[in-house]
Amino acid sequence: MQREFAVPPRDLVVVIDDDVAVRNSLKFSLEVDGYAVQAYAGAGQPLDEADLAGRGCLVIDYNLPGTDGLSALARLRARGVLMPAILITSHPNAALRARAAAAGVAIVEKPLLGNALLDAVHDAFVRSVAGPRS
Repeated sequence: MQREFAVPPRDLVVVIDDDVAVRNSLKFSLEVDGYAVQAYAGAGQPLDEADLAGRGCLVIDYNLPGTDGLSALARLRARGVLMPAILITSHPNAALRARAAAAGVAIVEKPLLGNALLDAVHDAFVRSVAGPRS
């Protein structure tokens, strides 16, 4: 008798970065680490997608064409997309750090060295399962 095992769904990471090389390398790296990945070049397409309300994590570049990552994230939040988010950027200043902290968004600085982004994605999923702290 052959047993069938259900394959659990992989956690979804949505990557939004206009740099094709960064986007492709993040997609590859996250998939190797076991995540399902949807990658987008800008904020417009994911803002129009209807299926982003499920369990997942956003990795969003701060410098996007026509907007910034935190503004795009605010529009997603207004649509009910509440998945945790990680902002990737180079040289964040104090004002950007304060905006990200107020939005509850972690920052991982570019260049993305070592496992900093993978660790942040893992931590985002752990926090989302644990729920908000009271």
